[in-house]
Amino acid sequence: MEVFKRLFNFYLNSSIHVALAAFSLVWVTIIEFNLECDTALLCFVFFATVTGYNFVKYFGVAKFHHRSLASWLKVIQVFSFVAFVVMCYFVLKLRVETLIVIGVLGIITFFYAIPIMVPKRYLFDDHKNLRQVSGLKVYLIALIWMFTTVILPIVNGDVAINFDIIITSVQRFSYVLVLMLPFEIRDLNFDSLKLATIPQKIGVVKTKIFGAILLVFFLLLEVLKVTSNQETVISTLSMTLITLTLLLYSNKNQSKYFSAFWVESLPIVWLLILLLLS
Repeated sequence: MEVFKRLFNFYLNSSIHVALAAFSLVWVTIIEFNLECDTALLCFVFFATVTGYNFVKYFGVAKFHHRSLASWLKVIQVFSFVAFVVMCYFVLKLRVETLIVIGVLGIITFFYAIPIMVPKRYLFDDHKNLRQVSGLKVYLIALIWMFTTVILPIVNGDVAINFDIIITSVQRFSYVLVLMLPFEIRDLNFDSLKLATIPQKIGVVKTKIFGAILLVFFLLLEVLKVTSNQETVISTLSMTLITLTLLLYSNKNQSKYFSAFWVESLPIVWLLILLLLS
């Protein structure tokens, strides 16, 4: 049992789970727009997510405590390096236009973790990176996920941006923003007040109301699509209800795995629903 727990914690801490979530949302986009399933793109997104998330999470730790790193963190470092090498292999198989979008996303991710020159009044300490700019974090993450899971497969599939794609992009941005709320609620006991997270500014109850409104918006946008079909409507409705349930159950004292596993599993559930309906 202890071995299983260690493996499960490694699965979460090494960002494999969140990478599967990103992988799943790209596949959801592929299904919704009847795109050709590009294995290279799916693999790239998976390994790029592992690389990017581990870089953001562990950059500071590795920088200042390299010689005293815990053994599990050293394993994650090696795993992340392997993921980076594999990512580089798959990136060579993508279209030039796709590489341009990836380059922009890479720059944003880099400055999300690396100190930059930002006016000090927007920061809570001397670590000047984008993730610590007051009130910006969740919106930046939602934007990156929207571009990664919607725009990237569309560009790679050489599909012209149309009304339905714009609607889907807004939907995805809203949905990922909702997925971030349980994490924001969980971190209320630890985040600096100067981060100005949504629950810090409006409280837990209003945060859940805000999330519920976003989910209704997410659902109603489906009606506006020109080529929406029964499968996507059912999957969107299902995800709205499931996500709303988890959002309402989230609290400051939630279990260790509530957000890190169950909430981050929702994109995977979305993909499974679509695959079952297709």
